Amino acid sequence: MADPEAVVTDTHALVYHAAASARLGKRAAAHFRACEERKAIIYVPAAVLWETSLIARSGHVNLRRTPQAFFEDLFSNPAYQPYDLTADQIYDADGLRFNRDPFDALICAAARALALPLLTRDADIERSGVVRILW
Repeated sequence: MADPEAVVTDTHALVYHAAASARLGKRAAAHFRACEERKAIIYVPAAVLWETSLIARSGHVNLRRTPQAFFEDLFSNPAYQPYDLTADQIYDADGLRFNRDPFDALICAAARALALPLLTRDADIERSGVVRILW
């Protein structure tokens, strides 16, 4: 089965891509490359924006600019699409109890709302089976 033309990204996948990290999975890296060539789409949930901002503020990642500038640059490529948080996603996330991370639940709820796979290597998400994983 071919990889889909559109997916949702988890925070770590996006950060790994931005850092050109070898920790990015092969299929995930291929999807990011396709986006850079404008041949695929990656939806970036609002929860990813917020989580990225928090981990940048804490010093766990260096975006080399403000989170706002990072995301403005990212979204200048139409292959990267911000995906707004909705009340329905919050209700769905509230019912997802596979771990205690609210960001994981919100990101999975976004993938479920779009009916798309999630770029992630998160073991809790994979074990839960709540979304299709691409890594």
